[in-house]
Amino acid sequence: MSNEEEKLEQTEAVEEVTEVAEETTDEVAEEAHEEFEDAAREKGERKQRTRRKKIETTEEKPVSEWQERVVQIRRVTKVVKGGKKLSFRAVVIVGNQKGQVGVGCAKAAEVIVAIQKAIADGRKNLINVPIFKTTIPHPITGESGAGAVMLRPAAQGTGIIAGGAVRSVLELAGIENILSKSLGSKSPLNAANATLDALQKLAPFSDVAKKRGLSVAELLN
Repeated sequence: MSNEEEKLEQTEAVEEVTEVAEETTDEVAEEAHEEFEDAAREKGERKQRTRRKKIETTEEKPVSEWQERVVQIRRVTKVVKGGKKLSFRAVVIVGNQKGQVGVGCAKAAEVIVAIQKAIADGRKNLINVPIFKTTIPHPITGESGAGAVMLRPAAQGTGIIAGGAVRSVLELAGIENILSKSLGSKSPLNAANATLDALQKLAPFSDVAKKRGLSVAELLN
């Protein structure tokens, strides 16, 4: 066999190998493109399912009438045998603005857990507040520890004249017009508990009239 024939056979073999390689690359590219399209389609369907689930959960979730307000978060330490144990204390006011309010206080190693425990504690200690025409029936003073809070009825349009924890308790109780003065300790927990003590001592006009043997109209002249 001559050199020319050998060169001719080699070029033909190279051309065949090149054609086979081009065909295989085209097939591989088509398969990869199809796999990519399938993956993109599955991803889009997955996103649509998650969106539908979110919409369903938001529509089905009932709106709670209870409101929570965090008054104070403090880092506290407890001396134990091995050293100091750090934790967080949360003070939370819970109310429905319809005459029910409570104060919760709890400690935990994390802030979120402390707030959740304080909310549960506040719902356990709810009290009913007698509201007379968007204010309280009569003047009252409440005490808790070294703190004291003085509450006075106010005319329509006065608003809530209070600050800090006292204001949060009165707002979540549903009182719209009131005068207040915080006496003694400035601790938010003492102020909140003193306000709760004052609201708990309130006597509605119907109970006082019943004790005196009068009607509410006669009691109010």
